[in-house]
Amino acid sequence: MTFSRRQFVKGASVAGAIAATPLMLNKAVAANKELRIYAWAGYITDEMLKDFKEKTGINATFTPYGTNDELLNSLRASDGTGFDIIMPTVDRVPGYVDYDLIQPLDVKRINWDGCLESALSGSDVGGVVNGKRYFAPSDWGTEAIAYNKDYADVDPNNLSYGDLWKPEHEGGVTVRGHSALVGIGLWLEQAGKLPYPLLDSYKNEKAMRANFDVILKVASEHKSSLAQFWSTANEAQGAFRANGAIIGQTWDSTAFKLQSEGESIAYGAPKEGALAWMEGFVIPKNANNIDSVYEFINWYYTPEAGAMFVKATGYNTTSKGADELLPTEVKKFFQDSYNRDDLANLWWWPIQEPWYVALRNEYQDRYLSA
Repeated sequence: MTFSRRQFVKGASVAGAIAATPLMLNKAVAANKELRIYAWAGYITDEMLKDFKEKTGINATFTPYGTNDELLNSLRASDGTGFDIIMPTVDRVPGYVDYDLIQPLDVKRINWDGCLESALSGSDVGGVVNGKRYFAPSDWGTEAIAYNKDYADVDPNNLSYGDLWKPEHEGGVTVRGHSALVGIGLWLEQAGKLPYPLLDSYKNEKAMRANFDVILKVASEHKSSLAQFWSTANEAQGAFRANGAIIGQTWDSTAFKLQSEGESIAYGAPKEGALAWMEGFVIPKNANNIDSVYEFINWYYTPEAGAMFVKATGYNTTSKGADELLPTEVKKFFQDSYNRDDLANLWWWPIQEPWYVALRNEYQDRYLSA
């Protein structure tokens, strides 16, 4: 992404903001309507579904998935049929457009006044394709360093992706295959050891292969450090709970969840930059309950709904005013995990076009089987 990191953090205004319409939550109109939600595991709770029904009269059902690839493959298999709303990351949206799996939003039906301006403008890259907006931002988060404060050998004020591969952490590391390669790439790039800038890997195959050949070699040399790979939030948490992990490259929600269970886990951004992503609401091509989709998005863009989401996930909502409703421990986790410099140094996932995803998966498979 190319938007200003500081603009996102400070919540700067949108240039040429989209005209908003008043929040419409009409029970009479919504009577007997349904909504089929397909979203990340743990994102939609019973509390949220109950509140949504109380506010709108709409019966919503939730089906979870664990990865972007699982979501994309499901929609490709059904030709965009089966669900009314999905929550991909913004960098993957152009791929859904290429596969003709989603439809543009009717932006006049969304209460944009309830969404952080900086999130809306920040999602232009990826969320707007050929002049049409497909994406209403819902949340953002990071993938950085989670570590056991009692056992990991790190300096909290000078974290690095390279800390994962210290000899002291042999057998105690957990990572996700493809994003671990990017973390190693950032580490090597800062040391001047990549043939091309890492971002060039997302622009053409030549740079991608040249960089990832170097990255894969280093990753394979350190594979004995691993306790396990993870691909879902539950797997990452399980690595620390049961499989001997003392440090890992994980989502912020992993550390948040473990902390809430009383584990001695901290989370921090490495000096190379925490990997940052944004997710949002997208409508599949063959959704049946379009009116209910807009009711859901507008319900979400309220402080109360946004706060429910944060309490459930540990991620950062794009709903205005939600932060004022959060418990003290949630606010403290964010403050302890990121300082001002960390937030200004976020490394936002670039758009991952289908050709890149195919190559990325090739290198991930080679890493997993090395």
